[in-house]
Amino acid sequence: MGRNNLAGAWGEATAAAYLTAHRYRIVAQGYRSRFGEIDLVACNSKFLVFVEVKLRKSPDFARAMEYVDRRKQERLRTTAALYLAEHPTNLQPRFDVIEIYAPEGPQTIHPKINHMEDAFQ
Repeated sequence: MGRNNLAGAWGEATAAAYLTAHRYRIVAQGYRSRFGEIDLVACNSKFLVFVEVKLRKSPDFARAMEYVDRRKQERLRTTAALYLAEHPTNLQPRFDVIEIYAPEGPQTIHPKINHMEDAFQ
């Protein structure tokens, strides 16, 4: 596994721990289809949440959310539709983005986490 894959796995694990601490249950990690990948799928009592995790050292150049452009959103929507076809639910679907700012990468002791609920439709 390369350095970027290790950092990505750390970012997703950090986001999963954050969601779990905020009363979400992780139901899938790294769900893949031919259209793309959803980093995390989580749920609470109302929502089935498709989560895109963005890990950056800092927001100096651009906020991590800005990397979830219209094309990426469309791939996430299509992949989520396939997930829902395979895993029917009565929960309302929602798309969230979790930004993690970790200046020292996976060695960062207290990363800054921004959870943007309902980040796009």
